[in-house]
Amino acid sequence: MTAAESGGQSAAISTRLNWLRAGVLGANDGIISTAGLVVGVAGATTSRSAIMAAGVAGLLAGALSMAAGEYVSVSSQRDSEKAALDTERQELADSPEEELEELAGLLAQRGLSAAVAREAAEQLTERDALRAHARVELGINPDELANPWHAALASLVAFTVGALLPLLAIVLPGPSGRVPVTVVAVLVALTLCGVLSARLGGAPAGRAVLRNVAGGVVAMAVTYAVGTWLGGAV
Repeated sequence: MTAAESGGQSAAISTRLNWLRAGVLGANDGIISTAGLVVGVAGATTSRSAIMAAGVAGLLAGALSMAAGEYVSVSSQRDSEKAALDTERQELADSPEEELEELAGLLAQRGLSAAVAREAAEQLTERDALRAHARVELGINPDELANPWHAALASLVAFTVGALLPLLAIVLPGPSGRVPVTVVAVLVALTLCGVLSARLGGAPAGRAVLRNVAGGVVAMAVTYAVGTWLGGAV
């Protein structure tokens, strides 16, 4: 395998891990936000239809909001990447020798000797000058620019999958078992999300799980208390 192929494979693996990590975080958001919502409504009323309506509305609003946010964010990132590539393309056309020297200098900063860096820069420039500068100078792969539609769809799906668990857990049991079943299901799901996100990030699982579970417990406790108070006051 050549260095270029190895670098491309590493970039592809890194991209897949980033998407997977984003999916886990999106599902985690869906679990916590929807759990807090439906538990809060369950504290105010025992009406299955009211809880269901609130949960579905929360799921749709959250999923669409996440998708819209990701679309806007990734669109801005893509615009910035394209603008940087356009600037680099113009600089290569206007000052090719200066750009060659710049590339050689960047390669030398990565540990290559001056002679080897110069030779590598010349070969990379001869093969594809823009791609070489995009990768080395800008950290961009011109063939894999961020896709806002993919990001939006991934966020929408991830949030929806996560939100479905507390929604089903709250509406399927009877009135007396709704909140306990939902709390247990949510805590198990948050534990799994914490473990998975920690492994993807190479971090200790214990802290990630504790933060995740604590956040879910606080969200459900607060919304349930508020829902119960409002249900009794109205």
